[in-house]
Amino acid sequence: MGRSRGRALLVPGSVSTGHRAAATACANTLEAHGWATHTLDSTLLVGQGWGPAAETAFRTMLAIPGLYDAFHFAGLRTGSRLAMGVDTAARVRLVPRLRDYLDRHPVELIISISPTGASAVSSLADRYPATRHVVFCTDVTPHRLWIHPHVDLYLVTSQAAEPSVQRFQPDARVLVIAPAVRPAFYRPPAQPTARIGLGVVAQDRCVLLISGSRGLGPLPEIAEALAEAGLHVLAIAGHNVRLERKLSLLAERLPKVQAFGFTDRMPELMAAADLVITSPGGTCMEARTVGRPLLLLDLVQGHGRDNLQHELELGDAAVTSKQPADVARSALAYLDRIKPAPAGPTRSLADWEATLDR
Repeated sequence: MGRSRGRALLVPGSVSTGHRAAATACANTLEAHGWATHTLDSTLLVGQGWGPAAETAFRTMLAIPGLYDAFHFAGLRTGSRLAMGVDTAARVRLVPRLRDYLDRHPVELIISISPTGASAVSSLADRYPATRHVVFCTDVTPHRLWIHPHVDLYLVTSQAAEPSVQRFQPDARVLVIAPAVRPAFYRPPAQPTARIGLGVVAQDRCVLLISGSRGLGPLPEIAEALAEAGLHVLAIAGHNVRLERKLSLLAERLPKVQAFGFTDRMPELMAAADLVITSPGGTCMEARTVGRPLLLLDLVQGHGRDNLQHELELGDAAVTSKQPADVARSALAYLDRIKPAPAGPTRSLADWEATLDR
C-alpha cells in the first residue's frame, strides 16, 4: 500500500467498536502516507433498522445458553445455509448504495472491515477492476462470511487466522499483523498524571472495568464487589444507557466507584488503572499498548471464546467467570502478582504504520 498514493475507502460496521477503531487506525496511517480516505459505515448503508435488529438478535442469542455458540461454530464458521442467507440479505441492501457512492467517488483502494462490507465490495469487483480490495478481519479466527472472491489481500491478527482464511480460499494472500488501535493509545499519560486528572488516590489499587461498547454482563454487581474488596473502580458503560444509569447510581453510593458512559478518555482511564478487567475484544490490544495486564471476563460465546483463548496465549492475562465474587477474588490475587506499570506505551505507532506501508 505504501508505494502508490490515491483515494481509499474504508468500510467498517458500526455494530462493532473494534471495526470502527480499526478503520480509524487505517485511515490515520493511510493519510500520513499521502492517501485521501473516506469511511462508509456498512451497517448504516444496509438501511434503517438493520443495526438494531442485528443487535437484538445477538443479545437474544447470548441470553440463551449455547445458542450463539451453535450459530457461530455450526453456522458462521462453516458457512451454513442460514449464515449465507443472512449475508445475502445484507449484501442485497448494501450493494446499490455502495455502487452509487463508488460511481460518484472512484477509489484506488477499498479496505473492508466487516463481513458485510467484504461481501458487497467483492460482488462489485467486475465493475471496478482497477480498485484493489483488502479485507481487514478483526476476529482471531475468521468465519466463512469474511471470505470472498476478488480480494487482493487479507489482513488478520493471529497466526490461526491465516489457515482459517485459506480453508475457504486456498490461494488467498494473507498478512498477519498486530491489531489496530487508535493513535491516542500510543501516547497515554503517565499513571500519576492520569490519576490526578481522575481523582484517584496515588496509593489505591485501581481497576478499569469494561465489557465492550455494548456493556454486556453484570457490570454493576461486579463493580460493587470490586469496590467492597477495597479497589478503586473505573466502570465504563459504553453505549449502554441503561447500564450507565445503574453505574451512576452505584457511584453515588460507593465513593470508590466512578461511572462513565461512552468516552474518549480511554487512554487516560487505562493509564490510571493497575489492571483492566474486560471481555475479549479490541479493548485488549488497547490495554496492552498502554501497558496494562488483563483480567478477562468469560462473557461472550462464539467468537468471544476464540478471542479469549488467543489473549491468554499472548500472556499478561488471566480469566475469570462473570460472577461478581469470582471477579473480585481473581482481581485481588492477580494484582498481588503483576509487575509495576511501565513508564510508557509498549507498542509504537511507527511499527503499526510500517505494516500498512509494505
